[in-house]
Amino acid sequence: MSSKAGAFFGGVIIGSAIGAVAGLLAAPRTGKETRYLLKKSADALPELAEDLSTSLQFQADRLSETALRNWEGTLVRLREAIAAGQEASRYELENLRQESSVARNSTSQS
Repeated sequence: MSSKAGAFFGGVIIGSAIGAVAGLLAAPRTGKETRYLLKKSADALPELAEDLSTSLQFQADRLSETALRNWEGTLVRLREAIAAGQEASRYELENLRQESSVARNSTSQS
């Protein structure tokens, strides 16, 4: 979801810039006024690019934090599963030893 939000905001910013340029070109102004507005818009592009970059960095950081939390949760579950498997193995080994002991005792009594 974070990457979709970043893509959406990037699209909004780029679409706004393109819409502004198209609007300026279609507006009924003199050439001098239009050039001035285009220059002003072009001067604002670095700031728009910086805003986009900041937004994308923020989204990437959020995604990274989410991935790290998910990874930590996965490790906890894996440790629990390994501990449960070890416990089950010990239990099964003890049962096998008891069965073997009972079998030896019954064979030696016969």
